[in-house]
Amino acid sequence: MRPLPPLEALAHASRLLEAQGFRETARNERGDSRYLARGEGPERLRLSNHARTPKQRRIHPEVMASLVIRAPKTEAQVAALVAAALRDFAGGLARRDARLTAPR
Repeated sequence: MRPLPPLEALAHASRLLEAQGFRETARNERGDSRYLARGEGPERLRLSNHARTPKQRRIHPEVMASLVIRAPKTEAQVAALVAAALRDFAGGLARRDARLTAPR
């Protein structure tokens, strides 16, 4: 199986996430970052070819997890990255919920 170039790998990851109930809600102007949501809440999963900066993390706390693909990946590698991103997304939701329900 030949590796997919990064943009094709990101598109494949997007299709795999759509099969898990996510839908694309936004894209940046360059088209190299996509934001996906599951349900109607504000929580997002980010797909991109570059990491977020600390400033982006502060400004956009609704992003629960990011999946970054910078180099060619096989379909199996993309599937493994998607599985990890889904775990990270669930973990982000759990951390947020724990903060919201913690006694003050």
